[in-house]
Amino acid sequence: MVTNFVSSLDGVVAIPAVARANRLIADESDDDRFVMGLLRAAADVVLIGSGTLQASPNGLWTPESTYPDLAQAWTDLREALGKPAVPALAVLTGSGGVDVTHPAFTRGALVLTTDAGEQALRGRLPDTSEAFALGGGPLVDVRRALDVLRERGHESVAAEVGPHVLGSMLRENLVDELFLTLSPVLAGRLEGQTRFGMVEGAELLPDVRIGGELRGARRSGAHLFLHYALRS
Repeated sequence: MVTNFVSSLDGVVAIPAVARANRLIADESDDDRFVMGLLRAAADVVLIGSGTLQASPNGLWTPESTYPDLAQAWTDLREALGKPAVPALAVLTGSGGVDVTHPAFTRGALVLTTDAGEQALRGRLPDTSEAFALGGGPLVDVRRALDVLRERGHESVAAEVGPHVLGSMLRENLVDELFLTLSPVLAGRLEGQTRFGMVEGAELLPDVRIGGELRGARRSGAHLFLHYALRS
């Protein structure tokens, strides 16, 4: 599984109180959107969390939706890789509390949820989408979610998730590669203000060391584009 984030120079990746904060943090970088489009184009399935879904009310999570200028190139790439025209979409939600009118569900999505979440969504999703129960408890079992995607033939998974979901994935050692865009802006923080770093809700050091092996580094203007293989 691969994941990608864009971070400010001072380590902020998400500002929940600010609309379209990801574009502000990325400093409106076209190249950052290109990387996201490329990862989607190479993936069998794009995996998102319910927070990501809510933050993008018109999102479709296809390559051309983030970088439309290369729509034909994305199609050609997927054809060359022997993949369907667009990647599948999967959504993680523990409660099932998602907007079932979101256009992503009309496009078609697999909702990976809990037993209670599946019951809450039963009969409410469009026919193009499906809710799949992963067991009891309030939280989604992320390891089981990935197993289900593999069982359905999705070997290449691009995870576009928030810091808390990433934290749970790292605890389970599920992330193989990280693509990190380092943006030249500073976000800043105030005491008591909610601004997230890349990993939230999971304490790693000193007990757990997950290190990155640098596989690639590129520059576009003042932006740095870093590619790491993650090793526990």
